Amino acid sequence: MKYSKVIFVALAFLGLAVFPLASGQYGLDLTTKIMVFAIFALSLELLVGTTGLVCFGQAAFLGIGAYATVLLSPGDQAGNVLWLLPAAMALAGLYALAVGALSLRTKGVYFIMVTLAFAQMAYYVVHDTPLGGGTDGIYLMLKPTVGEWLDLDKPLSLYRFTLVCLLLTFLFLALLGRSRFGRALAGIRVNEQRMRATGFSTYPYKLAAFVISGALSGLAGFLFAVKDGFVNPELMAWHVSGEVLIIVILGGLGHLRGALIGAFAFAMLQEFFKSEAVFGEFAKHWHLGLGMTIIASVALLPRGLVGLPGQIAARLRGDRGEHSVAAGGRHASH
Repeated sequence: MKYSKVIFVALAFLGLAVFPLASGQYGLDLTTKIMVFAIFALSLELLVGTTGLVCFGQAAFLGIGAYATVLLSPGDQAGNVLWLLPAAMALAGLYALAVGALSLRTKGVYFIMVTLAFAQMAYYVVHDTPLGGGTDGIYLMLKPTVGEWLDLDKPLSLYRFTLVCLLLTFLFLALLGRSRFGRALAGIRVNEQRMRATGFSTYPYKLAAFVISGALSGLAGFLFAVKDGFVNPELMAWHVSGEVLIIVILGGLGHLRGALIGAFAFAMLQEFFKSEAVFGEFAKHWHLGLGMTIIASVALLPRGLVGLPGQIAARLRGDRGEHSVAAGGRHASH
């Protein structure tokens, strides 16, 4: 089973690597956008799936990374990726440090509400002040480069750079999950009280995970700003945090590959229900179809899309649905 997961991930990244050979401009742009949201989903997976912290303010870190990219870029020349990208991640991580230091002293629904409150604070800072251009947003006039070696103004270069960032993020989180730090986070998710009883001070571990998650969201924000060349306050709105949480749940909590699958599945569902060729006039109400599909998937796939093959195999073996789901939950891993 472990090898099948590795093969699946390897084939997925190989497919993304060769995708530009058979894709047009629209497909390239859409897949780049999906990979950016996959990085964003992986950042939340570290909190929700690995540590058991349901954060509803993840969009704030995404937006800070995006706004930092635009605001720190020189107005008359292209910025340098080598310092602009780390700066965007650092500022998002710094805000995550401040938010986490306070919000992690609460639990449950209170933690969710506090993270949402901090996200809304950041939203209104850029929405109601000239700092971020107000409701109109701000433009990134010149895309960052690394001399002549890398020019992110070229769609293919941006696609490849985003793919490398996605791969590095996935590998980093996979290694992190298998480290002592990652196992401590998993223990916190299962039973924080027991972890404390064994001598672990859980607060620093949760805070470190929160900061790492925020910095990775800043990476996604950097790529978002570079891709669109424009950011506005809606990037930090609460519904963006809700969307990425849906992506993680749709793909499958507790699985890194679930975040990848969820990002692609969510984007494809959006494109499907927006298609006027399929739904005609009803395509204007695409939110309704998407919402009903999400509800159905949560009801029928309690382990997300990553659990679908195991669920089908269990049914073919004649196992009862409840038994297969319970067994799958006991063996869930990255």
